[in-house]
Amino acid sequence: MGGRARARRAALGLGAAGLLCAVLGAVMIVLVPSLIRQQVLKNVRIDPSSLSFNMWKEIPVPFFLSIYFFEVLNSDEILKGGKPQVRERGPYVYREFRHKSNITFNENDTVSFVERRSFQFQPHRSQGSESDYIVLPNILVMAASSMMEHRPMGLKLVMTMAFSSMGQRAFMNRTVGEIMWGYDDPLINFVNKYFPGMLPFQGKFGLFSGMNNSDSGIFTVFTGVKNFSRIHLVDKWNGISKVNYWRSDQCNMINGTSGQMWAPFMTPESSLEFYSPEACRSMKLTYQEQGVFEGIPTFRFTAPKTLFANGSVYPPNEGFCPCLESGIQNVSTCRFGAPLFLSHPHFYNADPVLAEAVLGLHPNEEEHSLFLDIHPVTGIPMNCSVKLQLGLYMKAIRGIGQTGQIKPVVLPLLWFEESGAMEGQPLRTFYTQLVLMPQIMHYAQYALVALGGALLLLGLAYQVRGQEKCYLFWSSSKKGSKDKEAIQAYSESLVPAAPKGTVLQEARL
Repeated sequence: MGGRARARRAALGLGAAGLLCAVLGAVMIVLVPSLIRQQVLKNVRIDPSSLSFNMWKEIPVPFFLSIYFFEVLNSDEILKGGKPQVRERGPYVYREFRHKSNITFNENDTVSFVERRSFQFQPHRSQGSESDYIVLPNILVMAASSMMEHRPMGLKLVMTMAFSSMGQRAFMNRTVGEIMWGYDDPLINFVNKYFPGMLPFQGKFGLFSGMNNSDSGIFTVFTGVKNFSRIHLVDKWNGISKVNYWRSDQCNMINGTSGQMWAPFMTPESSLEFYSPEACRSMKLTYQEQGVFEGIPTFRFTAPKTLFANGSVYPPNEGFCPCLESGIQNVSTCRFGAPLFLSHPHFYNADPVLAEAVLGLHPNEEEHSLFLDIHPVTGIPMNCSVKLQLGLYMKAIRGIGQTGQIKPVVLPLLWFEESGAMEGQPLRTFYTQLVLMPQIMHYAQYALVALGGALLLLGLAYQVRGQEKCYLFWSSSKKGSKDKEAIQAYSESLVPAAPKGTVLQEARL
C-alpha cells in the first residue's frame, strides 16, 4: 500500500507541475507579443524616459562624410568644345558630429529642435590632405554666367570685363579645404554690389561651408507619446509644412521623418520617407531584402530608380522640372539659381547619355548605390550609406567670353557618402534590451509548454505504473490463498478418520 501511495503522490506532483508550466507557457504565448510591443512603443518614442531618447538626442553612432572630387583633366579642350575628361580623387574623410539642442516639447505631442553638425578631417582615413589642389569648374563664374543668359548684351559685356579684371576663369585650381569650407572671392562682393539679391550669401564661398558648425533648420516632429501613429513624422520645418521650391504641391510636401528614426514594426511593404533640407525635398526609399547586422535582423531599403527620374519617365516628378535627361534633379531653385543637379554618383541609375558625355565615369551598383539597414521592430537604423552626387550644368553663354565654346554638359563636381554603423556599448545595449531579451521570452514560452507536456506525460506514466504494481500484488495474493486451501485438504486426506463416538484427548507429555 505504501508504494501505491508514493506513486500516486509522484504522479500528482508531476501533473501539477506540468499543468502549471503548460498554462504559464500558454499565457506567455498570448501575452508576450503584447508585452514586447508595449516595451518597444515605450522605448522608441521621443520621451526622456525612453531607452532610445539619448540615442536620438546625441547620435552615438560614428558618422563619416567621405568626399570624392572629379578633377578636370582637359579644361582647355573643354573651352574649345571638347569632351570633358575627369579623374576621381579621394576620399577625403571627415568625422561628423551631431548634437540636438533647443529641445522643446510642445502641447500637441510634438518636439522642436535644431541639430548642430561639425566636421573633423580624418587624415588616416583619407587618400590625400586638405591642402591638395584640384581643378574644378568655377561654380561662381558658371552660375553667374548662367543667370546672365537672358539679360541684355550690355550687361553681359560688363560681366565679361568684370571677370577679366578679377582674373576669373571658367575653371579654378583650389585646395580641398577651400572648396569644402570656403574661400574669399572678389566676385562675391562684385555681384552683391551691382546685382543685389542674386546671391543669398556674403563672405566666403564653399560647397559645404553652410554645413560646418551649423544646423539644418528647426525641425518639429511628433513624439509618439500621445498618438503613436505619427511617431517621428515631421510636423513642420522652419515653421512651415511645405516648401515652395517646386512646381507642384506634391513635390513641395514635407513628408516622412527627419531621417534618423522611423516608426517600428515594419513589414516588407513599408517604405522609408524623410525630408532632406540639403536636397530641398522629401525622399522615399523602398524595401529590398532582409539581412543581419551584428546578430540583429534588418530590412535593407534602397533608392528606387524613380527617385531622380524626370517627369516623362515618372509623372509624379514633373513638379521638380524643368528637367534634362532622366536620373538627375535640377536643384537650382533652392541653390541661389546656380545650375546644380543632384543624382547618384557617376550618374548611376540615370540615362546612359549623361555618363557617356564625360570621360572617366564608371557607374555601378556596388560602389554607387545607397542603402539604409533598419531594425524592423524598432525602426532604428543599424547601418547606412547615403551616396549623392552634385553636378554643374555648363554651356557657352553668348556674350560672356569666359565660357568659350563649352558644349552643354552636366559635369560632375563631386560625390559624397554619409555612412555610419552602430557599434560598441550602444550596440550591445540595443542587442540585449531589444533583441536578446525578446528572443529569450519568445523561446521560453514554447519551452514551458513543451516542459509542461513532458511532465504531464511523465505523471501519467507514474500513475499507470503504480496501478500495474497494485494489480500484480492483488493477483498474487489471491493465487496464494487457493494453494494453501489445496495443501490443507491433501494433508487431511492422509490422516485416517476417527471412529464414531471416539473422543479425542489432548496429548500430554
